[in-house]
Amino acid sequence: MVQQRRAQWIPVGVIVLAVVIDLATPTDVSSAPLLMAAPVAAGPLLSLPGIIATGGLSMAVHAVLAWVDGTFGWKQGVANQLTLLAVTVLAVLIHRTLEGQSARTRRARQVAAVAQAAVLPRPPSRLGDLRIAARYIPAEDEAMIGGDLYVVQETPHGVRVMVGDVRGKGLGAVSAVCADLGAFRYAADEAEDLPRLVTALEGALLREGGRRGGQEQDEGFTTALIVEFAAGLDAVRIVNRGHPPPVLLDVRGTATVLEPSQEAPPLGMAALGTWSFPVDTYPFPPGSTLLCYTDGVTEARDETGVFYDAAVRLPHLLRHRSLVGDPPTPGQILQLLIEDVGRHTGGRVQDDQALLALHRPAPKAERVSRRPRV
Repeated sequence: MVQQRRAQWIPVGVIVLAVVIDLATPTDVSSAPLLMAAPVAAGPLLSLPGIIATGGLSMAVHAVLAWVDGTFGWKQGVANQLTLLAVTVLAVLIHRTLEGQSARTRRARQVAAVAQAAVLPRPPSRLGDLRIAARYIPAEDEAMIGGDLYVVQETPHGVRVMVGDVRGKGLGAVSAVCADLGAFRYAADEAEDLPRLVTALEGALLREGGRRGGQEQDEGFTTALIVEFAAGLDAVRIVNRGHPPPVLLDVRGTATVLEPSQEAPPLGMAALGTWSFPVDTYPFPPGSTLLCYTDGVTEARDETGVFYDAAVRLPHLLRHRSLVGDPPTPGQILQLLIEDVGRHTGGRVQDDQALLALHRPAPKAERVSRRPRV
């Protein structure tokens, strides 16, 4: 916003520069060509009245300078005035064209946001003692629906979760996301353990790829985290299929990256071979938060190309937040993370970001006793 306000002064700066050049050069040197650049620069930066005002100011400045130099004749006077008028009209047409394109882009993004919400509804904020928060941040340079997904479901086998990223964008990705979500919602209730759940998801993706055919049949895949919370929430079981590993935050805000004990390929690649995949189990004590996200977070880069590291940044963010107020909620943790990723990238959202925070509350007395000390 600040940069945009500064950019709006560019046309005025061009006019001032033209005045300085005209006064500093001999009378046979005209700054009219530079004055013509002012309304053109105003086209994409100012409103319609601002463009007209810039054009009128350019014409007035040129007339005064030519009168001071004694050169206001047909060649350097009237002809340049008519040219400045024509350039101002051209700037108005450019502005109207850009406004139309911007309006179409906004409408496309609004439609995409509605479709995204329909395909990917936000999970409940609470399932039993488990607190849940989810956020979806679309890429700013994309008007298409992305392929990131999350789903949380209470099942006869405990709370089960999937966070994934489908290859590609647009309608093809939406089709795969719907297949993933539908397969998960059914299999999460029916499968007795995570290996059977993953096998069901694998089969659904292969069938979807066969229906879509072409490149998607051979190269369509989904990176995914499949998570299951044990009864009582004292442990969490995770299958990682080619996805960025989640981060476990303890009650003090210490971050631990839950790397898989064995690498496994994304879902949907069973036609290329058979791989084993481990089910890794981790303690999930009171006060813990499991933070899952897609590669829009892990592959966010600053201007020097350095990737964002949530496990390094989050403890600092949470320590500061806990010192100035109550311990953050899952939603506040996600908001802190999203804002920090934005600072890291300079506000450029380079890819869709799907984020999910799952929190097991600590008893009140334990929360007070374990708050960070200065």
